[in-house]
Amino acid sequence: MSDTKKSKRLNINFKQYGILIALVVIVILFNILTNGKLLAPNNVASLVQQNAYVMVLTIGMTMVIIARHIDLSVGSVVAFVGGIVALLMYDMQVPWLVACLAGLLVGVLIGCWQGFWIAYVGIPAFIVTLGGMLIFRGLAIVLVEKTVSGLPTGFVSIANGSIPNFLGFAGYMDVVTLVLGALVIVSVILAAVRRRRADMKEGGLVEPMMSFIIRNVLIAAVIAYVTYLLSMSAGGTPIVLVIIGVLVVAYSFVMAKTKFGRRIYAVGGNLRAAELSGVNTRRVDFFAFVNMGVLASLAGIVTTSRAGAAVATAGNMYEMDAIAAAFIGGTAVSGGIGKISGAIIGALIMGVLNMGLSILSVDSAWQQAIKGLVVILAVASTFITSRKGSH
Repeated sequence: MSDTKKSKRLNINFKQYGILIALVVIVILFNILTNGKLLAPNNVASLVQQNAYVMVLTIGMTMVIIARHIDLSVGSVVAFVGGIVALLMYDMQVPWLVACLAGLLVGVLIGCWQGFWIAYVGIPAFIVTLGGMLIFRGLAIVLVEKTVSGLPTGFVSIANGSIPNFLGFAGYMDVVTLVLGALVIVSVILAAVRRRRADMKEGGLVEPMMSFIIRNVLIAAVIAYVTYLLSMSAGGTPIVLVIIGVLVVAYSFVMAKTKFGRRIYAVGGNLRAAELSGVNTRRVDFFAFVNMGVLASLAGIVTTSRAGAAVATAGNMYEMDAIAAAFIGGTAVSGGIGKISGAIIGALIMGVLNMGLSILSVDSAWQQAIKGLVVILAVASTFITSRKGSH
C-alpha cells in the first residue's frame, strides 16, 4: 500500500474513532470525579431527557452548517413555539397532540420566512437569523407574560415519561428496554456491514477487517452498557430517546441516500460547482432553513414538556449548544463536511459536560468557560486533521 493511501486510511480511522473515544474518556473522567454518580441509572435517563433539545437542534444545525450557513435564532424559536403550544393547551383547551402539530407548523412558517431572505434575497444567514433571534425572543416575551403551567399529562410525558413496560422485569431490569437495546445493536452492526460491502464494491478506501471488528464490538458494548443502565432506572427507556433515535436514523438516511442530502453537501463543498452542475442552490438553502425551523419547533415542544411549563426565557443560549455540538462532532466550519452520527456524539459530549459539571456543583460561569474551551479544541483538532489529510 502506498504512503498516500496509508495516510488517508489513518485519517479516516482517526475521524471514525476520535470523537467516540473523546466521549468515552469524558464519561469515564466525570464518572470518577463524581464518585460514580454520572453513570447512576437514573442519571443516565436524566442525561437523555435533559439534553434532548441539544440533540434535536444539533441535527438541523449540522445540516445548516454543512450548507455553509449558521442559525442564531433557534433558542428564541424554542421559547416562541413553546409559548404558543402551551397557550393553545392552557387557554384554548386544544388537545395536546393538535397543539404540538400546530407548533411544528409554526416552525415551518418560521423556516420559510428566514429561508426566503437567505435563499432568494441573498441576505447572509448570520444577519437574518440574528434578526430572527431578536424577533422571536421579543414575541416570546410578549406572548408569555407569565409562566404557563398546568399542562396536560400526555404532553408532559413526551420529555419526562418512559416506554410502558408491558413485558415485565428480569430481576430488576426492564425487559422492554433490554429488547430495544438488542434491536439497536443488531441494526447498527447490520448497517455497518452493508456500508463496508458497498465501499468494497465501489472500490473506495475500506477499513481493515480487524479495525472494523474492534470498532463495532466497542460500539455494541457501549450500547449494551447504556441499555443495562436504562433498564435499571426508575422508568426504563425514555420516550424522548425513541424520538431522538428515529430522528437520527431518518436524517442519516436523508443525508446519505437522498438527492436533498447530497445537494446539501454539494452546495456546502463548492457552491459554484454545484450551480454549474444544475443544482438549484437557492432551493437547497431554503429547505435547509425550513427543516431547521421544524426541528427548532420540536426542540421547543420537548423543552416545554420537560419543564412542564412555558416561560419567555426558555431556550436561552440553546443556539450556542447546538453550534458547539455540531463542531465538536466534526462538522467543518467552512461547510461541506459533517455527519449526523458525529453531531449526535458531539451533543452527548455537551450533555455529559452539562451534567457532570452540575453534579460537581461547578459555577455556571465556569461551565460556560469550560464548554467554550472544548469547542475551540474540537475545531482546532478538525483543522489539524484536515491539514494532515491534505499532505
